[in-house]
Amino acid sequence: MAGAVLAGAAYGLLGTLGHRLAWTVGTVTIPWGIVLALAGAAALLAGLRLVTHDRWVAFAGAFGLVGVVSLLSLPQAGGTVLVSEGIAGLAWAVGPTLVAVLVVAWPTLPQPRRTDA
Repeated sequence: MAGAVLAGAAYGLLGTLGHRLAWTVGTVTIPWGIVLALAGAAALLAGLRLVTHDRWVAFAGAFGLVGVVSLLSLPQAGGTVLVSEGIAGLAWAVGPTLVAVLVVAWPTLPQPRRTDA
């Protein structure tokens, strides 16, 4: 369970640092950082839930992820802001929480019964 919290916290830090990355091709800006950060958060939490078959392990990962994102969304000493205003910042501030709610609240699917003939 502690490993899930640490994995979520580590990904929260990496996603916060990389969510604003984008490529500019001509006049088009491709925000690949936020797309990769949200997809990675969803993959981490869904992977924890699928591998362990335990809602609480996914919750622990979500706790670490959302906790670090929330902490780093606050203004730091000297006024530095890691999650700035804008669409990418709003998506990163709210997105991991929505992903966590979906993954943790998703119902457990019944296991197929094995019948020996």
